Amino acid sequence: MQIVLLERIEKLGQMGDVVTVKDGYARNFLLPQGRALRATEANLKRFEQDRAELEARNLERRGEAAAVAEKMEGAGIVLLRQAGESGQLYGSVSARDVAQGLDGIGYKVGRQQVVLDRPIKELGIHEVRVNLHPEVQISVSVNVARSEAEAEQQAAGETPGEELEEFFENPEQAAEAAEAAEEAEAETVADDAAEGGEETTAGPA
Repeated sequence: MQIVLLERIEKLGQMGDVVTVKDGYARNFLLPQGRALRATEANLKRFEQDRAELEARNLERRGEAAAVAEKMEGAGIVLLRQAGESGQLYGSVSARDVAQGLDGIGYKVGRQQVVLDRPIKELGIHEVRVNLHPEVQISVSVNVARSEAEAEQQAAGETPGEELEEFFENPEQAAEAAEAAEEAEAETVADDAAEGGEETTAGPA
């Protein structure tokens, strides 16, 4: 499907560009969110008529996003998860988890604004990109640990101590935890697929 972009979209183009995308991507994501229009003759004329207003609105939103980015500079969150001896998580950390963590420290960010090439599946500190605006990005620190104490050690650059006994004293409990985490991850994936992708403007809650 040919569409005209109403804003800059990463890997697609700039505002006003006419590009070809898969029908499903257009119908389920770009068109419902008002980020593009079908590239019909009528819509192209409409875009040219509204271009100045769209550019002004984009400039305003970019300024707001830049102000939020300045406040979020150096932001980091801690996510507690169960993991095996090797540091592999029982389950994974998703974009939704990161968005919820940021919400917890006062920043409302939609999960679609969190850029994860793949889910986080191991302990440690991970730098995750957040798109506050098509032209404004920021990196946040995601500290994934088994406990607050372990998170503090990781933040300090220390190697976490061997505190695994409580996780492995009861093999059945560990297996149940792993199964529960896998089920939770499957539910999250299903929910994400059902919801589609509504993007939320970031800002202090």
